Parts: sequence; structure tokens; C-alpha cells
Amino acid sequence: MFSYRHAFHAGNHADVLKHTVLVSALQYLTEKDAALTVIDTHAGAGLYRLDGDYATTSGEAEQGIRALLAGPVVEPEPVDPNAPKGKYAPKKEGFKLAPALADYAEQVRAFNSGNSLKVYPGSPFITQRLLRSHDRLKVFELHPTDARALEGNIAQLEVGRQVAVLREDGFEGVKKFLPPPARRALLLCDPSYEIKSDYLRVQDLIADCLKRFATGTYAVWYPIIPRPEAHDLPRRLKTMANKAGKAWLHATLTVKSGSKSGGGLPASGMLLINPPYTLKDQLKEALPQMVQLLGQDKGAGFTLDSGS
Repeated sequence: MFSYRHAFHAGNHADVLKHTVLVSALQYLTEKDAALTVIDTHAGAGLYRLDGDYATTSGEAEQGIRALLAGPVVEPEPVDPNAPKGKYAPKKEGFKLAPALADYAEQVRAFNSGNSLKVYPGSPFITQRLLRSHDRLKVFELHPTDARALEGNIAQLEVGRQVAVLREDGFEGVKKFLPPPARRALLLCDPSYEIKSDYLRVQDLIADCLKRFATGTYAVWYPIIPRPEAHDLPRRLKTMANKAGKAWLHATLTVKSGSKSGGGLPASGMLLINPPYTLKDQLKEALPQMVQLLGQDKGAGFTLDSGS
């Protein structure tokens, strides 16, 4: 049950998608004066060393956040047209990130000094940095090691009661926080899905949340893998939203064809119910850049659709 450790995957392409969406949603939701409650059902350790053993073992950040911050690399035309390609050092050309990606990149850089990129902030730290003093963050983590790390990392923020760390099952624990006092909430649900039952638990959680607090914003991350449950989940969430008369937004990012050797996650998706109305246009600009910067082969691409 506790085999998954996000430290191996911190800063990968799935994090780029998930946290770009998270930053954009939080920026919109904190524009109103009323307090916001944010609930993170599977918070992890909160902070991750990209130069540590876990991250360097997988190397996933190299084709995720590091590739994003480096920008595109274009090879100049060789002087000799008959010269073999690859003989000339590549050069970087000017590149401006889409606003949503630029805002996300700014949040990551805030946890690092200079041009170094040694620390990657997980969703609890990205969220806390964007909250105001009267907002609240509830973070859940069951993994014993990650829960201890999360508690220690959050304690260093010295933010008092603004952030509550709970060693509980996030699928069940969120129920006591909905509806929130100020009737405004964002829930992020991104389990590891290493257990097949997680897909059904996500579906049941969102159904219950909509009954408890129909106007909350619910953001679900999921992996796109050759498993029926992974493809059924977004369809079922859309159907659920449609039946409830709620708007939804669905974005996917594919960085490589699923058959590419070497394994690893080829794609992931974010589905939001009651999304910020500004988010779709932001992703229209950001997703093509994600494909350009993070794509690993011709199978790279994105989708973006919505309903109301």
C-alpha cells in the first residue's frame, strides 16, 4: 500500500501539467476577498530534492521542469550543407513562455536561488505560497515517511493554523471540511493509482463532494496508461458533472507514444469540475508549449475539451 514515493517523479511532465493548472486556478480563486479552503487529498512530502537520490535515480525532472525552464534548443544550419548533423553545438533562441507556464515557473524558481534548480515544491507548498493569510489549507498524507517529512517541512513555514497536516486517508478525511466556512473551496485529488480501487474511490469522492458542496472547484489528476479504469475515470467524471449541471474542463498531455522503449508514464490528464472560467483560454496557449518543450517523440500531443 505504501510503495509509491513521489520523490522519484517530482518535477516530471505530469507535475508540470498538474501544477500549471493548480497555480492558474488558485490565482483566479484568490481574486475574491472571501476566504478560500484548499484541500489536498494526497500531499506527499511537500518538498523534493532534485539533486537527491530519488530524483536522480529516475531522472524524470530532466524531461519535465528542467526542460520547461531551459526552453527550446534549435540547431543552427551547418556551414557545410554536406556535413553530418550533430557536429555543431546547439544554440538557444529567444522563447517566451505562455502566461500560465510563466506563473508556474515563477513558483518553482521561488524555492531555488539564482539559476539553480535543486528543490521542487509539491502542491502543498505551491498552494501555501499563493494563499492569503485568511485562507486555509488542509493536507492529507498516509505514507509514514512522507507524512513525517511533510510535517517537518510545513513546520518550517511557521504559518500556524493556516496549514493543517493530517495523517489520515484523504478520501475519507475531506468530508469533515465540506462545506467550508466561507463557502469557497478547491479540492485537489491526485492519488498514486497504484491500487486499482483508487479509480473508483476518486469517482465516489467527487460524487460525495458535489452532494456536500456543489459549488466547490474539484481538480482530479490521473495517469493515462493502458488500463481500462484510467480511461473510464474521466468519462465518468464528465457524466457526473453533466448530470449535476456543472461545468467541466478536461486537459491531457502526452509526451511520448505508449510503445516507446524505456517505460515511464507517457501521458496524464487533469479534469476539473466547476473550473475557473479563465482556465480554458490559458491552457489553449500553455498546452502546445508543453508539447513543444516536453515532447519526447512524434506521439507527443495534447487535448482540451469542456462542457457545461
